[in-house]
Amino acid sequence: MTTFLIRLFDIFFSILGMTLSLPLLFLIVILGFIDTGSPVFRQQRVGRYQQPFTLLKFRTMKVDTTDVASHLANKSSITRLGQLLRSSKLDELPQLWNVLRGEMSLVGPRPCLFSQQELIAERERRGVFNVRPGITGLAQVSDIDMSTPVLLSETDAKMIREFSIKSYAKYLFMTVTGKGSGDRVR
Repeated sequence: MTTFLIRLFDIFFSILGMTLSLPLLFLIVILGFIDTGSPVFRQQRVGRYQQPFTLLKFRTMKVDTTDVASHLANKSSITRLGQLLRSSKLDELPQLWNVLRGEMSLVGPRPCLFSQQELIAERERRGVFNVRPGITGLAQVSDIDMSTPVLLSETDAKMIREFSIKSYAKYLFMTVTGKGSGDRVR
């Protein structure tokens, strides 16, 4: 029953979020065209049951940046607009479409890249891929990112074990009010 309710909340809040943020989305797209010429970033990520899906984000790095995890990217690759989008977490808004499509949930383990083999192995051992990946979760509000694969996968597994409607609401509230810093960039 909890899974069904979470999916209903995901659908409701993703539609609500996209509707309320439509003027902001439009503005970011225009600014993104000015900034990099390509405002939306698409990247293959590991989804539920390790199935690939295309994650959407607003572009925060130069177009020619190497396709690596954020913690491995060079800080000089981040554009000025990208810095603003990252610090405000507005770069994540396009993922509401991924949530609506059922590829992600609002709350769940952040989806990794297929090249992050150590993290994939740790998550596989702990059953993390049995749930939809999310925009936010316990690791994100605890400032744990993908640079620490064992700690991240342990935290993801703990979140899944203790998951409830209450924790779903708690992680969403904490994220919206600014808790967590996102993935570090060197």
